Amino acid sequence: MTIILLLVVAVIVYAHSIYNHAKSTVNDEMNIVLDSIDQSETRSKIENREILNVLLLGVDERAEVDGSRSDTIIVVSLDPKNEKLRMVSIPRDTRVTISGEGTKDRINAAYSYGGADMAIKTVEDFLDIDLDYYVEMNMQGLADLVDAIGGITVNNEIEWYDEGFYKKGYHFKKGEIELDGAKTIGYVRMRHLDPKGDFGRTERQRKVIKAIIDKGISFTTVAKMNDLIDVVGDNMQTNMKFKDMKALLAKNYINVTNNIESYMIQGKDNWINGIYYYAVSDQEITKVHNMVKGKSVEKEVTDK
Repeated sequence: MTIILLLVVAVIVYAHSIYNHAKSTVNDEMNIVLDSIDQSETRSKIENREILNVLLLGVDERAEVDGSRSDTIIVVSLDPKNEKLRMVSIPRDTRVTISGEGTKDRINAAYSYGGADMAIKTVEDFLDIDLDYYVEMNMQGLADLVDAIGGITVNNEIEWYDEGFYKKGYHFKKGEIELDGAKTIGYVRMRHLDPKGDFGRTERQRKVIKAIIDKGISFTTVAKMNDLIDVVGDNMQTNMKFKDMKALLAKNYINVTNNIESYMIQGKDNWINGIYYYAVSDQEITKVHNMVKGKSVEKEVTDK
């Protein structure tokens, strides 16, 4: 009985330390104030278990990169009533009107024009949706996150030899492969050797996100939780407060991970004045708008 009591006390103390660590990290290190997102209605949505939309941006902040751009743009919809999580990738070269600038440009340029606020507003105007939360992670943070949870497993649909994103000449085999942080960066950055080009790359990005979710919610990561929190705090920014995270857990939003679907916006290659853009039709925009809203869409899912 003494041993059991000591174990219970140890678990409580450990859980309390994780809780306090997470609270201070989220509120003090990760949290940012955004003018573009009005959260006055978000709490009501959570209370009523309505769909929440989160903009996920992957930003390359390496020193050798001249000007940060959001090369990964994914709208994540959390649908608790249907226990479904939808990830919609927006190709970085998609031609849109940059909100606040009024100019036509690639959508990933919005971040370099006006940071997170302009990127958020541009995505909202493009798809005619409201975003409730925003999460930004740099590419090195992705590698650290994968290492913090002990690596991930993905099903690789094509094989190739790395061009140098991970290690020049490294063989990414076809089939189920294990990835650490550095290999993950090589896996998601490759584009030129993929027959599907940017389509293939964004598909691999979504696979990595799903693998991180699957590994992250497993009990195997509990012992690594403080390390995981540190990685997130160092590499991620969000407008979500710790109390928001608690509210999402209380309303069982975690159940959306039971069914994860993904889609990439479809369009056509287009050249204007010698510059490449990705052109998306009004019909496709309407389709994606309805998808994000949780409405039934024929042939919604292209990969899982």
